Amino acid sequence: MTDTQNAPARAGLFIVLEGGDGAGKSSQIPELATWLTSLGHEVIATREPGGTDIGERIRPLVLEHGQGEVDARTEALLYAAARAAHVEQRILPHLRAGGTVICDRFVDSSVAYQSAGRELSADEVLSINAFATQGLTPDLTVLLDIDPAEGRRRRTAGGAEDRLEAEPDEFHARPRQAFLDLAAAAPERYEVIDATLTPREVQARIQTRVQRLLEAREDGREGA
Repeated sequence: MTDTQNAPARAGLFIVLEGGDGAGKSSQIPELATWLTSLGHEVIATREPGGTDIGERIRPLVLEHGQGEVDARTEALLYAAARAAHVEQRILPHLRAGGTVICDRFVDSSVAYQSAGRELSADEVLSINAFATQGLTPDLTVLLDIDPAEGRRRRTAGGAEDRLEAEPDEFHARPRQAFLDLAAAAPERYEVIDATLTPREVQARIQTRVQRLLEAREDGREGA
């Protein structure tokens, strides 16, 4: 959710997967990447925070325990700093070359977690992220929706929780609602999927929505 008036030009396709921790994004992204590659796309799959040397260095500062106090404003700025490097150094170059980028989280996660979760001003969070992303907006955001309690059950079955994951369910309920509100405000750019469906069902729904997007883009080129 960014101001697209001055968004950078790009030829490629930018897809983001969002959702609560434990929704299954990290398992769905490789499947989507493989499928798009089979269709002839030059795909990179990446994540936030991360995706660049500096982003991967910032990642433990916001996610790992034992980093000292990380207040809400500092947290929001660290995410935005990692995102700025990610967009400038990796995402935009690939999109400008006509490639496809699939990203695990983007600006909506900051709106959900730092604004709704940490209760910072939405306008301020959006402002720093508009600067960080140069106004870049995904072509499609797939929201894997999951109840916080189910997300925790999945996370704890797989090991220890990180600093954000360890927040109580009451905290995670706020980002979940924020994600749903973002999707409701721009349904043409979102696909909301029940993350409790089987992985195969989730992937089928993702592919169906992406195929529609590809067909619409092709029709647009033909009509240009």
